[in-house]
Amino acid sequence: MARSRLTPERESELYAAVLDLLREVGYDALTMDAVAARTHSSKATLYRQWGSKPELVARALRHNKPVSLTEIDTGTLRGDIAEMLERTDDCQMDKDAALMRGLAHAIHTNPELHRALRELLIEPEMNGLDEVLRRAVHRGEIPADNPALKLVPHMLIGAFIARPLIEDQPVDKAFLSAYFDAVVLPSLGA
Repeated sequence: MARSRLTPERESELYAAVLDLLREVGYDALTMDAVAARTHSSKATLYRQWGSKPELVARALRHNKPVSLTEIDTGTLRGDIAEMLERTDDCQMDKDAALMRGLAHAIHTNPELHRALRELLIEPEMNGLDEVLRRAVHRGEIPADNPALKLVPHMLIGAFIARPLIEDQPVDKAFLSAYFDAVVLPSLGA
């Protein structure tokens, strides 16, 4: 699919509108008609550019995550984690959590959406996290055979799901920082 017809600014506008609609109505109620109306574009243009609603939503979410974890290399795992947290803010995390809540049900009932999210959002994030952890192993901060290495993504997803359920509080930088210090780093032996 050639996406070259849109300027980067126009593409950003479209993605922002998609994310706003997602937060407002959820995935199932989000339609290409609604996106077209919100962005003053034609449905044909949207389908020509993205092919499907799952693809458009996944690309909008990916566009929303401009920081690549592989860019972060402070020389220590603790430093890399601190830098990751520094590059986000509580408001953005709250918005991201709202998006994920809106997608949670749809992911289970829509294999095409699940596939698009895995390819465009989840796998690049996991690859970035793997790279950060690989460097920590290479530096000798974490034993290479530590079984917790494979479970870091699960620990992080657990934190994002558990806090709102257990404490009725959003996940914020202070919580994540404490969680890394108390749970993730000790489990890694770092």
